[in-house]
Amino acid sequence: MTPWLMTNLIATALLPPLSLVILLAAGLILNRRRPRLAMSLILLSAASLYALSTPWVGGLLQKTLEISGPVDLEALKDTDAIVVLGGGRRLAAGEYNSDTVNGISLERLRYAAFLHRASGLPILATGGKPGGGALAEGRIMQRVLHDEFGVAARWVEEASLTTWDNARLSAPLLKASGVRRIALVSHAWHLRRAVPLFEAQGLEVVPAGIQFASTDLDDVFDVLPTPAGLRDSSFALHEWLGILWYKLRTLRT
Repeated sequence: MTPWLMTNLIATALLPPLSLVILLAAGLILNRRRPRLAMSLILLSAASLYALSTPWVGGLLQKTLEISGPVDLEALKDTDAIVVLGGGRRLAAGEYNSDTVNGISLERLRYAAFLHRASGLPILATGGKPGGGALAEGRIMQRVLHDEFGVAARWVEEASLTTWDNARLSAPLLKASGVRRIALVSHAWHLRRAVPLFEAQGLEVVPAGIQFASTDLDDVFDVLPTPAGLRDSSFALHEWLGILWYKLRTLRT
């Protein structure tokens, strides 16, 4: 079992929805011997699932991760390059007859292309092959930028498996070309974890986030459970877990 696979299995068990399923299963197992404890676990699982599935709670959790507002295009005048972080792939996509980027990566690429057209800055695409596949994510991103957005990526990093790797392996490519200040493109909920990792590599970073969370209660549907609400909560909790893991890893080293 690879370290990447082990880490992701542990994260999956600690995060919803699997963590709530484990909690519910524990309640059912304990129902005969410890009925009060069992009922508490079952109620906790149900209440947590409801709350985490609401768009409002998902938005609140994601808002805690945001470190800036939308990037000011004027800030790009003193920036040397745009770095866009991969967000995942779809392996062996039948409609393309090859691996391709998933929706998260595509959203990031779209914004990177927008910033490139507004600033003329070169782009670095970063992403490897976590979980296997034929093509590294960085190469797929380069192809999508060229074929679908008419933009060429100057650099491609294709060995990274984690955000930590994205920063560690991208920095030498950038510094070799004299890049010292970058605009880092990712989802707003990802940048709290990603920005410090690139700064630790000696780069100045301008956060260039997308999809900023809303915490407004506009209508009743914001407090009703939805698949999108659970997804947003899961993304946010995954990020906080990743931040904690990186802090513990830093203390160990």
